[in-house]
Amino acid sequence: MSRMRVVDSHCHLDFEGMEENLPGILARAEEAGVGLMLSISSRVARFPNLLRIAESHANVFCTVGTHPHNAHEEPDVTAADLVKLTQHPKVVGIGEAGLDYHYDFSPREAQMKGFRTHIAAARESGLPLVIHTREAEEDTARVLEEEMAQGTFKAVLHCFTSQDWLAQKGVELGLTVSFSGILTYKTAENLRATARALPEDRILVETDAPYLAPVPHRGKPNEPAFVVKTLEHLAAARNTEVSRMARITSDNFFRLFDKVPRPEAYS
Repeated sequence: MSRMRVVDSHCHLDFEGMEENLPGILARAEEAGVGLMLSISSRVARFPNLLRIAESHANVFCTVGTHPHNAHEEPDVTAADLVKLTQHPKVVGIGEAGLDYHYDFSPREAQMKGFRTHIAAARESGLPLVIHTREAEEDTARVLEEEMAQGTFKAVLHCFTSQDWLAQKGVELGLTVSFSGILTYKTAENLRATARALPEDRILVETDAPYLAPVPHRGKPNEPAFVVKTLEHLAAARNTEVSRMARITSDNFFRLFDKVPRPEAYS
C-alpha cells in the first residue's frame, strides 16, 4: 500500500521563524507525508525572496500578490505586473488578496482596489486567486458575483471561517474552500458542519503556517507537517477515512493549481 501523501495548500515559508528553520520544517513535513507545499505571497515587494525559496526546493511552489493588510503599501501594483511575474514556472497562483474588515490594517478602499486588481490578474493569467476574507462576507460575495459576470476565474476561499452561506455562494460561483487548523478547535462545530456539507471536489486543507496551529499543537508556531491534523478532523467531520480524504484534497489541489506538476508519489 502506498504511503499517504498530503498537500499543504497555503503556508508562508518566507515569514520570520520559518525561513531560518526551513531545513527542519521541510524534513518534518516529508516525515509526516506532506510532500508538496504552496507558499503564499503577502507583498509583491518581498516576492523575490519568496521565489528564491521556491526555486531552491523542488516541492515548494509559490504565488504572487499583496495581502489585504498590505494593500495600502502597494497601491500601484497592476494586474499586468502580477501577470508578468507569473511567467516563472514556480509561480502557480495569484494572491493572497481580498478583504479583511476585522483588523482594517489597510483602508477598505485600498483593499477593494487590490482585490479587483488581483481578480483581473487571475482572469488574465488563468491561475487561481487565493482569497483572504474576514468579517467581510457581504462585500466579498458582491465583488465575486460582479467580477464573475465580467469573466470567469478560478479561486479558493482560503482559511475559511466565514458564515456557511458564503461557502455555498463560493461553490455556486465555481470556487474551492480551504480549511485550516481552526477546524480542529473545540469551538469550531459550525465550521465542521460547513466542511461536512460541501461537495467533496471543492475542499482543500492548509496550515496558514506559521499561524493557526491545529490541536494538539495550538499555541505553538504552525508548520506544514501539522496539516495532517486538520486533514484528520476533516475526515472525521465527513465520516470518511483519512487516506481517502488525503487523496480527495490532493486531487482537488492539482485540479485547481493545475500549473503544478503532479509528482508520481501523488498519482
